[in-house]
Amino acid sequence: MQIVSVIIPFFALVLIGFLAARSRILPLEAVAGLNTYVLYFALTALLFQLGAQTPVAQLLDPTLMGLWLIAGLVVMAAAVLPAVRRGHTWLDGSLGGLIAILPNSGFMGLPLIAALVGPDSAGPIITTLLVDIVAMQSIAIALSQRDHAGHGSVLQQIGSALLRVVKNPMPWAIVLGAAWGVTGLSLFGPIDDVLSMLATSATPVALFTIGAVLARQQMRAREAGQRPGGVLSSDIPWLTALKLLAHPIIVWVLGWAAIRAGLPLTDATLVVLVLVAALPSATNASMLAERLGADNGRIASVILATTALGFGTFTLAVALTV
Repeated sequence: MQIVSVIIPFFALVLIGFLAARSRILPLEAVAGLNTYVLYFALTALLFQLGAQTPVAQLLDPTLMGLWLIAGLVVMAAAVLPAVRRGHTWLDGSLGGLIAILPNSGFMGLPLIAALVGPDSAGPIITTLLVDIVAMQSIAIALSQRDHAGHGSVLQQIGSALLRVVKNPMPWAIVLGAAWGVTGLSLFGPIDDVLSMLATSATPVALFTIGAVLARQQMRAREAGQRPGGVLSSDIPWLTALKLLAHPIIVWVLGWAAIRAGLPLTDATLVVLVLVAALPSATNASMLAERLGADNGRIASVILATTALGFGTFTLAVALTV
């Protein structure tokens, strides 16, 4: 009961944001502004602070990064290959693979898991964020370009993937925070106060924004007369199951094997990794799908399903691990 009481407020804020946008109390035009505030200001400030407080060796832990990367590749393969065989393009297949392995660790995971496990969970979560943004997202973008054959296509794939990583403020906030932490210096008082105020606002605004973004995506699809999930939508339950069930189970199995093999991975860190993997899908995958021209109705449906079902599955993961 204590676990549920900790988790409920986080998902309740998502629901409030969803209802606010759905009822038009929050204008849909305002959702983009909220998302920009969280991504470029509040969450960036939070990640800078956490990066500065986390030792660089912990952020770049090769065992943790390797485990997270392998688990992501296994789940992505289980999502992409069947989709392509069923007739999806590589673009839709790769975005389906990304949504199956990309947890909402920035907007939801950092505050929620810290509340459940403790502040020491921030380091492993930030490491998974780096792997997801730099490696997994780049792999998905590269795979999405396989439909386009022609001269220079490989260079275009690499350039497109790297450009999107460079434009994302989250890894920059982590890197700059870690670099500042290495100096051992303290920020000038007023600057530190501003960062703290922005970071404090990240959790409630981010969770509210998740709900608003989900409502906006659903409403736009209906107004455009689109059937959620597009023409080939029967893999939505499969992608949802991969995200909420297969991903955390594979992370646990790999982590268990790593610990038994004597690799430097603690049980406490493995618990954090499992909980991150059990989070609902990240909403920014929908924005990426829209920009690349993928079937965003399908991606949005998976995000909505994992968020709605995630309360139960995440609670179960916490009960089994914490």
